[in-house]
Amino acid sequence: MSSPPFDRLNLGLRSGDATDLVQANRVGLQQALALPAAPRWLCQVHGTTVAELGPLPSADEPQADAAVSHLPGTVLAILTADCLPVLFCAMDGCEIAAAHAGWRGLLNGVLEETLIGLRAPRENILAWLGPCIGAASYEVGKEVRTAFVEFDPSAASCFAAIRPGHWLCDLAALARLRLEAAGVSHIYGGGFDTFTDRRFYSYRREGPRSGRFASLIWLEPESGFHF
Repeated sequence: MSSPPFDRLNLGLRSGDATDLVQANRVGLQQALALPAAPRWLCQVHGTTVAELGPLPSADEPQADAAVSHLPGTVLAILTADCLPVLFCAMDGCEIAAAHAGWRGLLNGVLEETLIGLRAPRENILAWLGPCIGAASYEVGKEVRTAFVEFDPSAASCFAAIRPGHWLCDLAALARLRLEAAGVSHIYGGGFDTFTDRRFYSYRREGPRSGRFASLIWLEPESGFHF
């Protein structure tokens, strides 16, 4: 419903698009995917707060960067436009989670906090890395690399020097390191670059008037799970 530059199903209310058009896009998304309930959207702030949510519709969007649920019929949603969305589920399909991992949230432990909110043992959790800015497209300053390497020296393998004080950063690889260190071994996804792949919105490519796309995971009423 949105007009350019938001005309590829923008789902972000805080992107500069008209609120009524974004809401119409969200209704269309729910109908197109035959979701069991409206997605539970978050007010994402690059933090580490995890909300526990159920399927009941709510006009409020909790300020959080991750959510967990064990209630059937719940649809969790993460909005991104270069940051990394990470979806989780227990192997038996009894619970799900979703996290928004930009470099700040990733560094400060948003994935670990999300795992704390899940009841399943870490070895029984599946994690899927969604589309994010790719390693060849994501240039960061030395302060970002330093922060990650000081936390975990092995993170140095996720950065490639390009000129003094500037590095290419593999956000998905950093997430894999953090998940593996937390005990999660079943990790899938990755490989999309939102900056070069124009199917996706990219804040770094398009600037402040970039839309947002969503990564969704939900529990069917009979407690199955879907990516």
